Parts: sequence; C-alpha cells; structure tokens
Amino acid sequence: MTTERTVPTTRRRVVACCAALVVVVAGVVVTRVGTGPAADLAGDALYAALVYLVLVAAAPRWRSRTVGAVAVALCWAVELAQLTGLPADVVGWWSPARYVLGTTFGWWDLVAYAVGVAVALAVDASVHRPMNAPSSSSRSGVVGR
Repeated sequence: MTTERTVPTTRRRVVACCAALVVVVAGVVVTRVGTGPAADLAGDALYAALVYLVLVAAAPRWRSRTVGAVAVALCWAVELAQLTGLPADVVGWWSPARYVLGTTFGWWDLVAYAVGVAVALAVDASVHRPMNAPSSSSRSGVVGR
C-alpha cells in the first residue's frame, strides 16, 4: 500500500542512494587522479557529502538541516579522533579503514567537511522541496493578474 507520505520518502531514499554512487565514483577519481591540497580537500568534501547521503538514505524523513548537523558532527568526530592516534592504529591493522577513519588530523579538513555537507544539504533541500510549498513568487503576496 502506497500512501502520499511514503512516496516522497521512498523517492528521497532512492535519489540519495543514486547520488551516493555518483559521489563515490567522484571520490575515487579524485583520489586516483588528483594531487596536492586541492585534491585532499575535494576528497574531504566528497566524504562529507557521502556521509550526508548515507544519513538521508537511512533516515529519509529527517529534515535536511537535521541530517546536515548530524553529518557534520560525525565527520568532525572522526577528524578529531585522529588526534588520539586510534584511527592510525586501526588503519595499521586493516588498511581499508583509512577511507573511513583517515590517519592524520587537519584543521582544513573540518572546513572541507562543512562545505561538503552544505552543498549536499542545499541540493537535497532544493530537489526535495515539498510540492505544496509556496514558491518565492507566491509568498510575496502578489496575486496573479
């Protein structure tokens, strides 16, 4: 049984999953082709966007701002954990963990995470604006003539 409420939720989840695949491919390209600080920051922004998209897929009914706040908090927690050396130890034990945990702390990474989440949030909010939400022209109080 499909209700009016489940269709947008399902659509948001499917769109998030498809976008996540695109972000993963872009991340692989950046890590394989890119070099230097710009590539590192782009990779960090893509990582944060992926965290945002995974959260949307897991909790499609959450508001975009809530997803954004949780995504930034998770990214920053992972980055700050790098100050302890624990992620580096885990990566030493299982190298693929470096894609999730990283190994070295960088202040600019925190900025890149915020930018990546902000972009993902803006796209998500614009793509999934409720159908019955008033447009900017209808909120102005001007009635069509």
